[in-house]
Amino acid sequence: MVALGVAVGKGSTPIDDWFQDLGDEHRSLGLLLVFTDGRVILALCAIVTAVALAQRRWNLAAATVVTPFLAVMAARLAKRSFGRLKEGGICYPSGHTTLAVVVIAMAVLLVGVATWAAAVAAGVLVLAILGQAVSYHYFTDAIGALFLGSAFVCLAVWLAKLDRCQPGGDPDHTRG
Repeated sequence: MVALGVAVGKGSTPIDDWFQDLGDEHRSLGLLLVFTDGRVILALCAIVTAVALAQRRWNLAAATVVTPFLAVMAARLAKRSFGRLKEGGICYPSGHTTLAVVVIAMAVLLVGVATWAAAVAAGVLVLAILGQAVSYHYFTDAIGALFLGSAFVCLAVWLAKLDRCQPGGDPDHTRG
């Protein structure tokens, strides 16, 4: 995320311009903003938290509450640090996209990291990034947010010991 932020600098890039032009030509693509709408994402966050609590998955519930907040705070700090502007507002990385990445990843952890869940999440995130890239943000702002959100998800999985990749449920990876 830092390398991309330094590389793109303070202004638009050719790929950012392409997405902005696409949004100007096809206004209906702005409807994709639903995938990063704060109300939608926070509702999903509440549902994931409630289900995790009902399943007594305390670490996942805690991670679902804490991680989005910390990731958005990091995005806000990064915006001030990079100082990249779009229409007078600081924009790199996208806070809405960061939030969407984190909460959707927590939903995947809730249902289980299966191929179908990862594919649905990836599809939704592509649409979310596209929605931001053709409207409020540059494409590279959304990609930076994808990097930032992914980093926070990895950190949360590690700190909360949410690793369930072993078939026998060996989260510590201690069995042979």
